[in-house]
Amino acid sequence: MRGIYFLNNAIGGIVIASAATATAFTTSFPIAITTRQTKAPISLDTHPVPFLSITRAEKTQLQLNPIHHESISAFVSSSLISTDASSYFNLFQFSGNVPFVSSLVLNTILFFSLRPKLMTMLTPEGFAHSLALGTMLWTTLGWRGWTVCVLYLFLGQLVTKVGFAEKDALGIAEGRGGRRGPENVWGSAFTGVMCAAAAAQALKSGVPFLGLASDVWILGYVASLATKLADTFASEIGKAYGKTTFLITTLKPAERGAEGAISLEGTLASIVGGFLLSVYAYLVVGLIPSVAGVGIATFAAFAGTMIESLIGATLQEKEGFEWMTNEVVNFFNTLIGAAIAMSLGVLVLGM
Repeated sequence: MRGIYFLNNAIGGIVIASAATATAFTTSFPIAITTRQTKAPISLDTHPVPFLSITRAEKTQLQLNPIHHESISAFVSSSLISTDASSYFNLFQFSGNVPFVSSLVLNTILFFSLRPKLMTMLTPEGFAHSLALGTMLWTTLGWRGWTVCVLYLFLGQLVTKVGFAEKDALGIAEGRGGRRGPENVWGSAFTGVMCAAAAAQALKSGVPFLGLASDVWILGYVASLATKLADTFASEIGKAYGKTTFLITTLKPAERGAEGAISLEGTLASIVGGFLLSVYAYLVVGLIPSVAGVGIATFAAFAGTMIESLIGATLQEKEGFEWMTNEVVNFFNTLIGAAIAMSLGVLVLGM
């Protein structure tokens, strides 16, 4: 019962965290320094433009009325425009401290530099929405969170191409040659963005957000993408190499590619997919703090994938559930995977 309680709280927390997204992003914009008593902007003669970073030495030169010393309430962020070289490293902060404008500029440069490759993976609309997604992730979780999503995209695209000609001939290949559109982008990453925003809120405030520490939200972020990658591995490998495919609900034989159909090959592939992203988050970028966290994220990805197959077999394409599209199922898939990982993180790891 306690596990169900935490699972319900985790799902509810991720949904409620969507309200924090705007706050997490807008607080990254530079704003004028104000005082609580007068609410009047303090003149910064050396740097009148708010996008310019201010060094620690320059801050000590500000002539402030002593009555205001303890009443300053502001957030001045650094950006690409700066006379202080050290401020450029703010672009590579661990989490929650990268200004939105800087993230947008950097992502625009990266995306258009890689545009020829990305356009083989994304539709034009998918490219634009992925740029928005990348900006949000760099703003909230920095380059580490950003690379986890990029790795998910590349591994997902790579496994989609496995046996593509055969899958296409059978009519079970991904449409548009495997290129992802906006609906695929957000169906796969919306849960992750919510977790990233919540983690940034917890990190900035220094207190748990909705009762959960930032590490728990970050674990949910990794698990959400690991779950989607596990699902992609299961689907694509199962369609390409599955020898015996059966419905998860009845265990009766089913055609490859049918909703709710699973195979041994695809099931094993799902474990590999979830593990790959989880171990990257642990070994390479340090978003997951322990080996136990890798195990939890991998298990959550596998469990989420199995539940996604169950949803596909019982609800998708059924009368009265026309709204249950692949993208909606993907959202529930990632939501469940993140919730399981977050619940286990609290219950098992004491996060």
